[in-house]
Amino acid sequence: MERRTVLKAMLAANVVALPWSAALAAGGPLKVGFIYLGPVGDSGFAYQQDLGRKGLEHNMGQQVSVRVVPNIDEGPDAERVARELTRDGCKLIFAASFGYMNPVMKVARQNPGTFYTVASGYRTMKNFGGYNAKWQEGSYLAGIAAGKMTKSNVIGYVAPHPVPDVMWAVNAFLLGARSVNPKAQVQVIFVNSWYDPGKEREAALTLMNLGANFMTHFTDTPSVVQAAEEKGVWAISFHSDMSKYAPTKYVTGITHNWGDYFTQVAKNVMAGTQEGNLYFGGIKEGVVKMAPFGPNVPAEISALVKAKEQEIASGKLNVFAGPIKDQAGTVRVADGSVYPDAELGKMNWFAQGVIGAAGK
Repeated sequence: MERRTVLKAMLAANVVALPWSAALAAGGPLKVGFIYLGPVGDSGFAYQQDLGRKGLEHNMGQQVSVRVVPNIDEGPDAERVARELTRDGCKLIFAASFGYMNPVMKVARQNPGTFYTVASGYRTMKNFGGYNAKWQEGSYLAGIAAGKMTKSNVIGYVAPHPVPDVMWAVNAFLLGARSVNPKAQVQVIFVNSWYDPGKEREAALTLMNLGANFMTHFTDTPSVVQAAEEKGVWAISFHSDMSKYAPTKYVTGITHNWGDYFTQVAKNVMAGTQEGNLYFGGIKEGVVKMAPFGPNVPAEISALVKAKEQEIASGKLNVFAGPIKDQAGTVRVADGSVYPDAELGKMNWFAQGVIGAAGK
């Protein structure tokens, strides 16, 4: 099934109760499991997921009992842990990594009494869904700041894997930068890992040595921000507010916030109304938020970004409005058109201005 970013109402009326509601009828808290690829730490992807978990517990109180399992590799380990959580009585499991999708879906097929949902997942069935953030919205805003502040017109981008989620974030960043600086380029290095502090730092240093005087990333640790601070280079973080790692050169960060979504899914599971759908939240939904601006960012830049943020939230500004050309000069989005959300999961090309990486 192709990725479809369908925003459905999370609580629908007159829905036939699904299997897990019967299992909860006896009373007691809803057991909820969380599976993380890396450690929780104090920043990054797993940290933001865990803030969402804390939001769920705060909102639901004694109605839920939560178990967290960090540092689980994608593949067989994910399947094993999903089975363990299911046997432990979890009726809702959040698997917080794209690579968990297929192994956890295997478990879901065999356990219709539990609902499973996977971060960045795009496959669905009755008791299995996915959730994702509109990375393009925050990335575009971050790109505006970078385009305004770069001096060399080369922005370094440390990326994990060339998968659609990352590609549309990189493209949106480039488009944001070029909306205010047509000469801006985004130079990408892929480290082929979601979480590898050493590789992330090495890639950041390489990009700065190649002339990048502004840095950002899609990877999980503050390594890029730290390296930029050491070199006196402006930086924008991804996933979390990482300002404490760059006290003088931090600009802002693209964060994702899941507490409300996790809470609604838990309520739906308890009511027996949760469906196997795909959730896609952005600035309007409060899922994507920009971190506070650093103390040394010019006021006119923060004001511009905030103004464009309001335009995105209102629907006035669509990040992927045409014309957009790819690296080969082929028009991918015609003037007057927009690239639809439903096609983002198929994005396998980079926009003109992205260098050091190639689409398929």
